[in-house]
Amino acid sequence: MRFAVFQALMAGEPTLARRMTTGSVPPLLEADRLRVHLLHCPPAHRERIVQAHLDASGYHGSDLLVPCPAFAEHLICLVADDLDDGDGFGGRAGGRSEVLRRLVRDNPGYALGISGPHPLGTTAGAYSQAVHALAAARTTPGRVVSYRGQTTLEGVLPRQSALAWARAVLRPMDSLPTITVDITRSLMSAPRSAVARLLDVSRNTVTAHIKRAERALGLDLADVRSRAVVHLALTLTSTCAGEPVEQQASACLDDLLRTERAAAWAHTFLRPLQVPQRRTLQAWIDANADAQQAARHIGVSRNTVRAHLRTAEALLGRDLLTTGAGVHDIVHALRITAVQAV
Repeated sequence: MRFAVFQALMAGEPTLARRMTTGSVPPLLEADRLRVHLLHCPPAHRERIVQAHLDASGYHGSDLLVPCPAFAEHLICLVADDLDDGDGFGGRAGGRSEVLRRLVRDNPGYALGISGPHPLGTTAGAYSQAVHALAAARTTPGRVVSYRGQTTLEGVLPRQSALAWARAVLRPMDSLPTITVDITRSLMSAPRSAVARLLDVSRNTVTAHIKRAERALGLDLADVRSRAVVHLALTLTSTCAGEPVEQQASACLDDLLRTERAAAWAHTFLRPLQVPQRRTLQAWIDANADAQQAARHIGVSRNTVRAHLRTAEALLGRDLLTTGAGVHDIVHALRITAVQAV
């Protein structure tokens, strides 16, 4: 039941999550906002932590702990951000947030990524932030990182033109089954094998739905640049759901990326990188996120490429090597700099 509630929240359905529960509604589902704490720990430790904080109702006070079905080292902690019962995971002194931080301090193999506050209906966004924060946490001394609020690319693009472009890109998917769209959306932030485990379907089923989406979109979703395009379109349409668009010709993506605000976003995003990391990132994207091929192209070892990518994860606050969810911003930032140079 706990996992079903988590899935409903990830799908943006807090009302459905409430209907799934029996008896009284868990306090988490009465909260206005939550944060996701994503704990990296040995797989065998996850259930022990879950059981240690389980209450009589089968939940965790005002919070919810769920072992991630996709990544064996991840424990997902949904934390009510606005309840003050002294037993939650927020920043309250003595609360279980402090317990999680203490676990990290006491166990060198642990790390913790923490999202910003989100309404329950945008739990997926909170989870994405926690993933990126965890990627940075694993390479920082304290091994605990809260997501740094950053301007997003979709937030700086010309709104009407960008939304018209996004809807045009995704229009061929309007006639596809809901599960195909859901699997395609999940693929934007996790490998196919992880999507299969997360949705409890076979990998062959995931592949079949992805092929259907590829035929509709006319794109190869095994290509990192194509996935970045679809991810941006999905993000724009979800953040602007229901917003009308003036009748106009849909701009192409390169035109959207030529704006001054997009250029400023890319410059700010890439600024923390030094030349070696930036060169490696470009080679890695050109090699379709294949570290071995990128290493051959720039004449270094595969381990050097991965070390540069780990450094970039910490500097940029983006996950590149676990879920790969941060690769889209890399693709767009590098594309913007290329477009601006023409």
